[in-house]
Amino acid sequence: MRWVAIFQDDPGMLGVRKRHGQAHLNYLAENENEILIGGGLRSGPGEPFAGGLWVLEVVSRDRAVKLIENDPYYAPEVRSYRLFTWAKALEDKIVQL
Repeated sequence: MRWVAIFQDDPGMLGVRKRHGQAHLNYLAENENEILIGGGLRSGPGEPFAGGLWVLEVVSRDRAVKLIENDPYYAPEVRSYRLFTWAKALEDKIVQL
């Protein structure tokens, strides 16, 4: 089942990003079969990160939550998330980013 996680950062998340950036990237790479794509969100080019977005392909919502909450960036005091099921329009169209 496909899910989208949308993360929203408080200003304190910058410290978490600095401390755990490489561990976070390693975590994404280790879980690339389930976290299909992810990246940071900014309000404009050069602006500070305001959150992030993942597209996941997992067996259940519980698995998506486990992946999110085991990420080195998971810090509920400075980062919240919302989780949605997602169905891609034009399912047969392949998109390369």
